Amino acid sequence: MVVKSIPVLLLALLASVAFASPAVAQSREVAVVVNPANSIKGITLIELRKVFAGEKHSWPGGVAIRPIVRPPGCHERFVLLRLLGMSENEYKHYWTAQVFRGEAGSEPATVPSVGMQKEALAAFPGAISLVDAGDVKPGMKVVKIDGLLPGETGYPLR
Repeated sequence: MVVKSIPVLLLALLASVAFASPAVAQSREVAVVVNPANSIKGITLIELRKVFAGEKHSWPGGVAIRPIVRPPGCHERFVLLRLLGMSENEYKHYWTAQVFRGEAGSEPATVPSVGMQKEALAAFPGAISLVDAGDVKPGMKVVKIDGLLPGETGYPLR
């Protein structure tokens, strides 16, 4: 009888982990990172929305803002879409319209990896990106959102 209960317990444990995974994934914090030479130390959530919506075009000092985003299916993209209050389809349509009206030259650059995010941040002085807090690398400057860093109570990006 004990032999039969072990597989049942193992199956139950595996099922609970499988069903808990989306909740765990959604609780991961996402850091806002910029080029290390950028003078900003923090940004408000409202300003962050404007940056990733293409409504804010330059940093203090006049450096052009260059949003760098992750592709669909990445946790950072999910957080970006929630920040903007859009679905993936709405995001694509939004940027197509921005470019068509001449309000943007192109939609934000999309990079497939954290390594490429780091390279883009180094290459473009006005670069800004969202990265899973656990994936922050040297050469990525983390900025506060509404005075908070990832890991602090009330941090808004998950």
